[in-house]
Amino acid sequence: MQRSISHQNSLTPLLYAALFVIYTAISGIYLLLPPLFAILYLLFSKALKQEDVVLLSLVAVCLLFFEAQNSYMLFSAIIYFALIHRYVIPKIKQNFNCNLCVNLSIVILVYIGFFLFCSLLSNIFLLPMPSINYYVLYYMAIEFIILSLI
Repeated sequence: MQRSISHQNSLTPLLYAALFVIYTAISGIYLLLPPLFAILYLLFSKALKQEDVVLLSLVAVCLLFFEAQNSYMLFSAIIYFALIHRYVIPKIKQNFNCNLCVNLSIVILVYIGFFLFCSLLSNIFLLPMPSINYYVLYYMAIEFIILSLI
């Protein structure tokens, strides 16, 4: 029986998603481990550009697990990522020529922008305001270094 040529590496993204779920559970306990939220945006953007349904669905599952772990509203990260991928990031890439500037703006948009987006949603739906702590600056620095290396 022959294998399908179009999906030869279907097990690799599933393994990465399983490792991310374990990593997210561990990072909930140890606050020095960053949540890799900007890396998830990068994978989300890559899946949308390549129109890869398998990768997009696995990233969506990882985002749902991230939202459940951090008590965010359901599908808020997916909606926010889709909005900034469609409207904000193309304008940033159009205005900046250096790759480091684009990566820095992506990290800032993902962390600070998502907090502002969740604050907007909490005001609309009369939910408690989300909190932000000083670890976010540490997470942003670590993920900027990771994005710069990729």
